[in-house]
Amino acid sequence: MSLPLKIDFVSDVSCPWCVIGLNAFEQALARLPMTVDATFHFQPFELNPDMPPEGQDITEHIAQKYGATAEQSAANREAIRARGEALGFTFSMAKRGRIYNTFDAHRLLHWAELKGKQYALKRALFVAYFTEGRDPSSRDVLLSVADAVGLDTVQAAAILNSDAFSDDVRERERFYLDQNIHSVPAIIINDRYLLQGGQPVEAFEAALLQILSK
Repeated sequence: MSLPLKIDFVSDVSCPWCVIGLNAFEQALARLPMTVDATFHFQPFELNPDMPPEGQDITEHIAQKYGATAEQSAANREAIRARGEALGFTFSMAKRGRIYNTFDAHRLLHWAELKGKQYALKRALFVAYFTEGRDPSSRDVLLSVADAVGLDTVQAAAILNSDAFSDDVRERERFYLDQNIHSVPAIIINDRYLLQGGQPVEAFEAALLQILSK
């Protein structure tokens, strides 16, 4: 019999450590000696909710937000690229020069869950931004990615051209902030256990085994 795992994966489309955390977590799931029935629910979190539509140069943004020098930023980007490569994900750093607002992407992800396509859309948005260097705030990009995963682009366009699901996304964001989640990824298992960060596969595996033993 499969052990049920409800996984609320709190993350942002523009968060590289969320990609690393998701890949590592899934690889940890695959290593488990027992069969689990894992259901992912991607929950919204905006790293930069006040980011303007045109976005911002990523090196400039990191310097302003974290006080990192250009050299520190470059070293961090290389560490992310290498971690991604080890986990089977391609970060094309030369193509990703800006950081963008992701609120519309979260609205589309909320709708995609209702259509049973949220996982596919989340993965596709990660690839669009981190691998292909596309702008996840662009409605043309969002419609293209939605189409690629089999979502109805007429419905998607209607959502993006309205305020549909805005209140739902903001409510979910407030909920997790009220739960003292201020950095991502945050992985909540069965509404009870919290794992955080882009941890190594082995660390996630050990945590999962401990949780499942209870």
